[in-house]
Amino acid sequence: MKKWIALLVVAVLALAGWIAAGPFITINAIREAVAEEDTAELARHVDFVAVRRSLRAQVEDTLARKAGIDAQNNPLGAFALGLANQAAGGIVDALATPAGIGAVLQGRGLLHRLTGNGVDPNDGMAHTPPPDPLRDARYRFESPSRFTATVRNADGDPVVFVLTRDGFRWKLTDIQLPLQALIGP
Repeated sequence: MKKWIALLVVAVLALAGWIAAGPFITINAIREAVAEEDTAELARHVDFVAVRRSLRAQVEDTLARKAGIDAQNNPLGAFALGLANQAAGGIVDALATPAGIGAVLQGRGLLHRLTGNGVDPNDGMAHTPPPDPLRDARYRFESPSRFTATVRNADGDPVVFVLTRDGFRWKLTDIQLPLQALIGP
């Protein structure tokens, strides 16, 4: 009987260890996929529908706050805000793809990433992607099913990558951009 209890305890500890290591395994897989520019592998670890939905909501909220209540109540302002939301939606749709997420993580321009073109490597002004964009990330479990990796952008504002657990798998489901910095206090 004691052997079964010990076996059960070992199994529970192993399961807890696997779940706790899951986000780090996923982040490492995302790093490797970005470094190798393997969009198929990146797609295995990112829920692009959820990321796209979240980014759209963030951008639309930021545009509405930036426009203010007066522009929203004015028919012409509401029309302009609708056009801005549509334009921003197109940008979000391009960003929330394997190539777009890879570009964000590498610090590369999205256009260069999508077209495969880049700056001549012999050019002294050529952009070189950071070796590991999540190197200085601050990691945190917010719950047993939610994990965040927070990095600072060039302006020092936080960019939060949110991973959520579905069963035993972890996926990137949200990227919280510092869009509030655009609005101001």
